[in-house]
Amino acid sequence: MEKELLALYAAERARLHAMACGNGRSGEYEAPVFGEGPMGPRLMLIGEAPGAEEAQFGHPFVGRAGKTLDALLDGAGIVRENIFVTNAVKFRPINIKARSISNRTPTPKELRESLPLLERELLLVRPQMIATLGNTPLRAMFLLAGADPVSIGDAHGHLWPLTIRSMPLAVFPLYHPASVLYRPSLLPVLEMDVKHLGSILNKTEEAGS
Repeated sequence: MEKELLALYAAERARLHAMACGNGRSGEYEAPVFGEGPMGPRLMLIGEAPGAEEAQFGHPFVGRAGKTLDALLDGAGIVRENIFVTNAVKFRPINIKARSISNRTPTPKELRESLPLLERELLLVRPQMIATLGNTPLRAMFLLAGADPVSIGDAHGHLWPLTIRSMPLAVFPLYHPASVLYRPSLLPVLEMDVKHLGSILNKTEEAGS
C-alpha cells in the first residue's frame, strides 16, 4: 500500500486517540478500521463505519454485513480481493446503554470531520469506479463533489458522475448490506443492483482489454 496512504491512516489514528482521551463514550476511537485492497482498482467500496466485529478484528466488513456483502459480490462475479474496501468514518460510532453497546449512524459532524481523509484516500487509491453502501457514504461523495446529496432510495442502482478535485468519478450507490438484516424485502433489490454493477465492471474490463 502506498506510503502516503499509510501516513494518512497513522495521522487519523493519532487524531482518534486524542479524541478517546477526551471523550471515549460515543465512539470506539481506540480501534479504528482503515481501508484495504489494491491501489488503482477497478472498484472501490465505501461503507458507513465499522461495526463491533470490524473494530475487534481491525478489518472492514468482516461481521454479519460483511458476510452478506461477500455473498452478493460472489453472485455478481466480483472478486473482493481485487477491490479496495473502506468506510466513510473510520471508527465505530456507538450508543451506550445500561446493559448494552450498539452501533449508531455517524452524526453529520462526525462525517464532516472524516471527509478530508476520505478525499485524500480517493485521490491516492484512484479507483475507476466507486460503489457506496448506504446513505452515509453516498452523502459523503456528494458533499466532496460540492453537489446536493440525494437519498439512497432515489439513487441506488444507477451510475452518478461526480468530480472531486478535478478527478472524474463514476459512483454507483447501493443499499448497505446490513439493511437486509432488518429489512429482508430489500435483498432482491440489492442482489439486482450488485449484479448490475458486476455487468458494468465486466463491460469496462472487456473494453479495456
